[in-house]
Amino acid sequence: MAIIFRCDHCNTRYRVDLEKAGCRAKCRQCGRDLVVPDAKQSDHPVERPRVKKIRSVTKPVHPVDSRKRRKIADHIESTIGPIDFIFHELVSEYVQIDVYRVPPQTNHPYYTLVTSGMSELPMTVPDGAEALRYAELMLCLPRTWNLGMDDFRDERHYWPIRLLKVLARLPHEFQTWLGPGHSVPNGVPPLTYASNTHFCGAVLMPPLSPPTRFRTLDMGDDEEIHFYAVIPLYADEMECKVQKGMNYLIDRLDRAEVNEVIDIQRKNTCKKSWFDW
Repeated sequence: MAIIFRCDHCNTRYRVDLEKAGCRAKCRQCGRDLVVPDAKQSDHPVERPRVKKIRSVTKPVHPVDSRKRRKIADHIESTIGPIDFIFHELVSEYVQIDVYRVPPQTNHPYYTLVTSGMSELPMTVPDGAEALRYAELMLCLPRTWNLGMDDFRDERHYWPIRLLKVLARLPHEFQTWLGPGHSVPNGVPPLTYASNTHFCGAVLMPPLSPPTRFRTLDMGDDEEIHFYAVIPLYADEMECKVQKGMNYLIDRLDRAEVNEVIDIQRKNTCKKSWFDW
């Protein structure tokens, strides 16, 4: 199965392999920037519980694959840096989602958080997209972010970790999938993740801050894990993606140099005004 799409500006038709989903390129006809869409665009893949909603366990947890987790940890350490802490999940549903933390490095001065457990089970992907069945998620936090265990009693500090866990479990809970370009609101209507931010949704993109080789991990036996960056969005940005398309949103985010490093003070790249839209 291939991804077939057209340039938003000149309508030139392209056909590329599934692995190119989320990649950036220039149109050979008009020279405009474009982003390869995923195999089956989904602006709101599922209606899901809000990040803060706590539910009782209803499904048995899939057994932990210690070999796979070790390979994920080795992959993180070989591409980003040494793991200094693991946020282990004590109570889980569907799969156990742990979060590995890499402290700021000389060439990567942020905390990097990466899930481990989402890839324990294959996602329910469209026919022909089997290469995208396995995934893990990541995001980065500034070195000033409060990451002590006592700090996590405050949702203003904990919400990025909770967001990773909720999104990593979502495909298994709702028999769906997540890939580059998928956006997920924090409920319907979306609410902000915490009192210190106006972010109320997120989009998945290929990571920009780590080395390119971090993006995939070959597990053998035709199994490849894809690592996607979670980028929090404002309500205007989610609406912009729905109405104007992923390429338009990517252009706005690129102009503002937005990536997976969370900045709760960053500008709203799609803020409405008399001159917008």
